[in-house]
Amino acid sequence: MTASSTRRTTTAQSRIAAVGAIAVAGALLLTGCGDQTKDKDNGGSATKESSTAPLADKLPQAIRDKGVVKVGSDIAYAPVEFKDEAGKTVGIDPDLADALGKQLGVKFEFENGTFDTLLTGLRSKRYDLAMSAMTDTKDRQDGVDSETGKKVGEGVDFIDYFTAGVSIYTKQGDDQGIKTWEDLCGKKLVVQRNTVSHDLAKAQAKECPSGKKLSIEAFDNDQQAQTRLRSGGADAGSSDFPVAAYAAKTSGGGKDFEVVGEQVEAAPYGIAVAKSNTELRDALQAALEAIIKNGEYDKIIAKWGVEAGAVKEAAVNGGK
Repeated sequence: MTASSTRRTTTAQSRIAAVGAIAVAGALLLTGCGDQTKDKDNGGSATKESSTAPLADKLPQAIRDKGVVKVGSDIAYAPVEFKDEAGKTVGIDPDLADALGKQLGVKFEFENGTFDTLLTGLRSKRYDLAMSAMTDTKDRQDGVDSETGKKVGEGVDFIDYFTAGVSIYTKQGDDQGIKTWEDLCGKKLVVQRNTVSHDLAKAQAKECPSGKKLSIEAFDNDQQAQTRLRSGGADAGSSDFPVAAYAAKTSGGGKDFEVVGEQVEAAPYGIAVAKSNTELRDALQAALEAIIKNGEYDKIIAKWGVEAGAVKEAAVNGGK
C-alpha cells in the first residue's frame, strides 16, 4: 500500500499490465480473501535446509538458528497477498518470499495484521520484517508521520522489489464522470486507512471548492472499502493499481467495478526492516538480487500478470 507526504501533480503513465492481465487464477474471488484476524500462515515458505542454501551465511545467526523469518503483512490485498479458498496465504509477496527463503535457507512465516500496525509491530520486534505492498517513502525511512511531519519512530530501511501507482475505481457502468482526483470533489470516496489513497484524498479535499466537499471514509482494509462501494455507500474507491485492477476483474465475476482514469504516484514497494538490523537488510538485498539474476523473480511477476511493475535491481531506500 503506497503512502506519500506530498502530492505530485503529474500523472504517472501506466507501468503495470492492463486490467485483464491481472486476472490469473480467476476463480479466486476477493470476497473470500479478507481475513483480518491475527493469524499466522506459512504460505510461500517452503525452503531448502540452511546448510545447502547459497546465501544462508549472510543472515543474522539468531534467525539462522530459528530457521524462520517472521513477516508482518495485511493479508487482504489481492493479488499482492491474500487468502485463497483453502485459507492459504498466496500472491505476489508470498511467492517472492518463498524464492527468497530458498536462497537464505529459512521459512518466511506470514502473520496477518492491519496495515497501519505493521511498522509498530516491526519496532516492537513482533516481526523481523514487514512485506505488505508497502511503499518505500522518505517519511517511512525517517520515521516521520506524513500528515503532521512529526517524528513518530526510528524509521526503517527498505529493500525495493516492485513498482506500482494508485488508481480510482467505481461501480461498473456508473463512473459519474470521474476520471481524475479533481473529479472527486462533491463525491464520497472509500479508501484503506493510512495508504497513499488516503493521503491523496485528504490532500484533494483541501483543494475542492466550497460547496463541493470530498467526503472520505477510511477502513482498516481494502476489502471493507470495496464492500462499502459495492453496496452503494460511496461513489468511488481508490487503491494501488494492481489491487484495483484485480478487483475490477474478479469481484462479482468482473461485474462489480471498473478502473477509471490513469494511475498516479508510481513508487516502489519495499520490504521493511528495522534500521538496526542491517545484517538482515543486506541478506534480503543479496537474495533479491540472486532471484532477479537467476530468472525466478521474473517468473513470479509474470505469473501474476504484472510484468511492467518489475524492478531490475534490488535497491535499498530508493523511495522519495
